[in-house]
Order: sequence, then structure tokens, then C-alpha cells
Amino acid sequence: MSNATLVLLITAAILAQVAAVGLFGWQRQRARFRQLTLSGEAAGEEVRPARALSRQLPEAEPALVAAGAASVSPAAWSGYREFRIDRRVVEDEGGAVCSFYLVPVDGGSLPPYRPGQYLTFRLEVPDPAGGSPKTLVRCYSLSDRPRPDCYRISIKRVPSPPGRSELPPGVISNYLHDQLQEGATLWARAPAGHFYLTEDGAVPIVLIAGGIGMTPMLSILNTLTHRADPREVWLFYGVRNGAEHIMKEHLDALSKAHANVHLQVCYSEPRSDDRLGTDYQHQGFVNLELLRRTLQFGRHEFYVCGPPAMMESLVPALEAQGVASADIHYESFGPASLNQRQAPSPAAVINPVAVRFSGSGKTVAWDGSAGSLLDLAEGQGIPVDSGCRAGSCGTCETRIEAGEVAYRQQPDADLKPGHCLLCISTPKTDLTLAL
Repeated sequence: MSNATLVLLITAAILAQVAAVGLFGWQRQRARFRQLTLSGEAAGEEVRPARALSRQLPEAEPALVAAGAASVSPAAWSGYREFRIDRRVVEDEGGAVCSFYLVPVDGGSLPPYRPGQYLTFRLEVPDPAGGSPKTLVRCYSLSDRPRPDCYRISIKRVPSPPGRSELPPGVISNYLHDQLQEGATLWARAPAGHFYLTEDGAVPIVLIAGGIGMTPMLSILNTLTHRADPREVWLFYGVRNGAEHIMKEHLDALSKAHANVHLQVCYSEPRSDDRLGTDYQHQGFVNLELLRRTLQFGRHEFYVCGPPAMMESLVPALEAQGVASADIHYESFGPASLNQRQAPSPAAVINPVAVRFSGSGKTVAWDGSAGSLLDLAEGQGIPVDSGCRAGSCGTCETRIEAGEVAYRQQPDADLKPGHCLLCISTPKTDLTLAL
């Protein structure tokens, strides 16, 4: 064997060893990274949904998120998934609000969500008259920070209206409170919604909640404090008195433990034993005057959720005060009453189109004032099954017999070909619907 051949053989052997060591090191590092990731999930480490999603979505998707489109984790399930009620906790002195801790029956992990989003439930509710059970769809905000093993919703029991005992109480809320105990199961779609915390900002945050509108704010606040987010956070929370004060001890503890969290509770009708300065900070309602008197100067990012009267006065007042629309995020008691602040376009007013409801034989001129096709149908007295009114549950799906529709936002629900979701659509041309 020549010296040259011997040198070549030795060189090849050395290169092979180097390659083998490199491959082994790469595999070991990959396994270590995977183990760290899995152990972090098992330990319940927080995942920042917006940042994680922005890395995994296609390039066009971040623009949709910035514009307020619904966000669902890539790991989310399709359709409905069965959950078991692991725990129930009454959250207020009056016993009107109950939290339900939900774990997946299949034992799998849960995808993260954006704090402020909701779950859509499909419930089989017994008929009080003894008939067949009714299938109803409702949306409820998640009321805690994202966790890998459990979701939490907090639901207020809705009684009959004051002085109107002949009217029935809230069907779903009373069914959940009275019938669904620990161990019972129910079906839910993956978290979705267009009201959620904007990530990675430096602007101080103002959370404004009225009554049960506190539930998405709890999700946002718990997330911010868990992450030790350095932003200043102001929570304005309005209820009648201490009997309706949700999670009072928890909120007080967060305020004391985090110097950047400023709790501002308003009682409109305090009881004699409710202590000003201890149980609540202000008497009256959450309004613009209170915000101007309390908040420091400068730009803030507002998140607002409450009853219609509060929303109809406060949101326009913030805009009139000069707060940019991009800094106002709002929802009225969840997606079912979400009010889209969209003025009809001039083209829609100038060039109305005809919407025909074939089943009822009605034809209506669309001029953009109704807001959505669902609003238009209901305004004509045409019965339509609906749930979330936000494009998630699919309850208002309707067959299009002729024409085209346009969507205000991308639907979350899966649609059959030739169908549309009335709650988030408007007519693009003359339209005929199978209603």
C-alpha cells in the first residue's frame, strides 16, 4: 500500500469520526430541547399565545390578527370536544356566579388561547314541558389565564327580569347552575374570539368591567400578573354592592402583590356594611369623568366589557375624548351581544341591493343600516336560530340560493358549500336566502 493511499484512508477515517460525533451531538441537543419543552408544558409554564402564533402562522396571518381577526391556536381541535366538570366554585357573596373548571375527557393537553377569548358550547337542555331535549349553543368567556390542563368559565345565573316573574329565567345559565354538577360532561369548540389582550405593548392597560363583564378581564389580569408584565394596569370594576363583587379576595391579593396593578372598584348601591376605601374605592358608576379623574396623562389601551347601557355611553365617550379606535377593545357581555361599530359604507347606501327570503316570501332593500343579514332577518320577524353572533358557532348557517355575500371578518365555523353565516355577513349582490 502506497503512502498516499494510507494518508487517504486515515483522512477518511478521521472525517467519518468527526461526522459521527457531530450527528450524535445534534441528536442529543434535539432530544434535550424536546425534553425541556415537554417538561415546561407539564409544569404548566405560561405560553404567550400571540407571540407563539405569530411564529407559526403564514406570513399573511399577522396582518389579520392586528386587524382584530379571531385567533385560534394551531393545536386547537376541530368541531366539538367533550369536557368534564372537574370543580365548581361559587365566586360571589350572593351566590349568583359560579366558576366551572373543565378538563378534556380524552386526557389530552389544551391549546393556549388569547386572554379575553371564549368557548362555544353545544348543550342538550331538557324541555320543562316533557318534550324532546333542545340543542342550544352559547358562548362564555374564559375567566383565567391559559393553562395546559384545564379551562375555566364563570357564569352568572340569569333570573327572570325584576317585576316580570311571568317571563322565564335564563335557560342555559340556570341549567348549568342547577343541573351540571362535578363529573358532568359538556361539549365545547376551541377558544376563539376577536376580543383579546394585545401582546408586547408598552402602553398602560385600562381594564373596564361591569358586572359579569368581569370574566374576560380576569383572564387578561391573571395572565398579566402571572407573567409579571411590567405595564401599568388599571382595573375599573362596577357592581351594585359587595354581594355582587366577584372574586373579591383574589382581586385584592393581586393588587397588593403587584405594585403596577391599580384596583378601582365602584359600587352604585353600596350596603350599610360595605366600606368605602376598603371594599370599594368609588361610589357610583364607571364613567368618563371617573377615568379622567383617576388615570394619569398619556396614552392608554382600553379593554371594555359590560352591559349595554355601559357600553353605549362609555365607548363613544372614549372616542369623543380623542382615544384612537385602535386603542379601544370592547365586548358587551360576550360575543352574543358584540356590537360592531361599523358605519354603513356610502356605496351600500347609494346602491341598495335586494335581499329575498324565499321561505317567508319577503324581499327587503339592503341599505347597510341593519349591520348584518341576521339583524335584517330578525328585523323582518323571520325566526333564525343563532348563538354566538360572532361567526364561531355556526348556528345561523343558511343556504344561499342566489347571489353572493361579503364577510366583516373571517368565519371561525366550518361552512357547507353554498352556505353563509348570517351574523357576520352582508349582501354583496342581490341575494336570495333559504329562510
